[in-house]
Amino acid sequence: MAKVIMVQGTMSGVGKSLITAGLCRIMRRDGHRTAPFKSQNMALNSFVTKEGLEMGRAQAMQAEAAGIEPLVCMNPVLLKPTDHTGSQVIVNGRVLGNMSAREYFSYKRRLLPDITAAFHRLEEMADIIVIEGAGSPAEINLRENDIVNMGLAELVDAPVLLVGDIDRGGVFAQLLGTLLLLREEERARVRGLVINKFRGDISLLDPGIEILEQRGGIPVAGVVPYMDIALEDEDSLTGRFEKRERGAIDIAVIRYPRISNFTDFNVFEQIRDVSVRFVSSAAQLGCPDLVFLPGSKNTMEDLAWMRRTGIERAVGNMAGKIPICGICGGYQMLGEEITDPEGVETGGSMRGMGLLPVTTRLECEKVRRQVRGKVNRTEGIFSALSGLSFEGYEIHMGKSLILEGDKEEQVFVTGDHPDVYGTYVHGIFDRGAVASVLLGALAERRGIAVDHGCCEDYREYKEKQYDKLADILSEYLNMEKIYGSLREARIRQ
Repeated sequence: MAKVIMVQGTMSGVGKSLITAGLCRIMRRDGHRTAPFKSQNMALNSFVTKEGLEMGRAQAMQAEAAGIEPLVCMNPVLLKPTDHTGSQVIVNGRVLGNMSAREYFSYKRRLLPDITAAFHRLEEMADIIVIEGAGSPAEINLRENDIVNMGLAELVDAPVLLVGDIDRGGVFAQLLGTLLLLREEERARVRGLVINKFRGDISLLDPGIEILEQRGGIPVAGVVPYMDIALEDEDSLTGRFEKRERGAIDIAVIRYPRISNFTDFNVFEQIRDVSVRFVSSAAQLGCPDLVFLPGSKNTMEDLAWMRRTGIERAVGNMAGKIPICGICGGYQMLGEEITDPEGVETGGSMRGMGLLPVTTRLECEKVRRQVRGKVNRTEGIFSALSGLSFEGYEIHMGKSLILEGDKEEQVFVTGDHPDVYGTYVHGIFDRGAVASVLLGALAERRGIAVDHGCCEDYREYKEKQYDKLADILSEYLNMEKIYGSLREARIRQ
């Protein structure tokens, strides 16, 4: 049986995902077969495994940190919000259906066999499993039927590290308040407290830590400084959406309400002279060098939002002047029409932006697959990418029909409008020189010099970030105590 430890937080966004990834990296470097696990994740950033199964991208990132292939058993339940009160429920990588929050709350205990089976599969390949919780274990209104925080810790008999975020203020109240609201047997599982995202002189915290340990009865296992780590974060709480500064090469990404898989653009953030801005109004758009329409969990409603806000008109006016590229749902929006005869989203049909000779029919069966190959020959700025090797993955509820030109399956679809492109491939810029070559072409068009040559293969770049993360956590966490807290998993039947 594998040994386990669980990372829980006082709230969403305290850094559980990164600390879990960092522990996976540390333990891997120490020679242990380590794997991440999150029984239930809620996210619109997702990943497709080699088997064509969908899982949370955060767990794929943690698997990379552990040096192993991402497997769907690392995240057996994935919730992808469709609106404010409902989600698409994905179990073991396949769509189960759409449920309201109340329906799912009543249903989720029926998923325990899937969760325990996934955990057992991980035990067959790992010595240590680092489990990530979700939100806060002190949501007392959700304690019944919990399958992701203390309910899961009890199920597998996991010790817990409780993480608080000092950068958002009130960290002592966060930690003590959470402990106060836990049941006595739940508090007994907490083996260490972690204060995350500290800026300044750590010694100034000493009086507070002393009182925290006295009142909480649990030792502090580390004070982690604010880390400048360029890795994927929770999609709903990312700070990337707030960036407004513009670089020598300015990339604008349309931030619709149901944006998904915006990790497609992280690769461009490596270069100091390049800015990636997420814009949610026509006024914010400005005059960028490249516009991306990213993925969407509800393509038709997000296109309607673009229409209402004037962003559709602003982007359409840029066609022929600057490059525009749609990925997945963004690709569907750029076409002539989107139809939804089976009511996958809103039902009916709607006019697209008319910038690509494509019509899309939404279907109940989700396409999930990894892809690789060479970029097809095209015109305009993306012609620089022709023949380059790429790899990525597709996740979409629909099929698109090319109405004119080369109707064979292509990586980038184009039409009569110059420099307008569409693709279904997520992660297409991550591998090899694809991002670097595109940035070079954009800089050449502008007549400026940008050191795009330092834009690494994104996987190699992330490997360095995982090591940097592990180095920092090794210095500021009490790893001897954390290793001493590991316990053999014992599934409660």
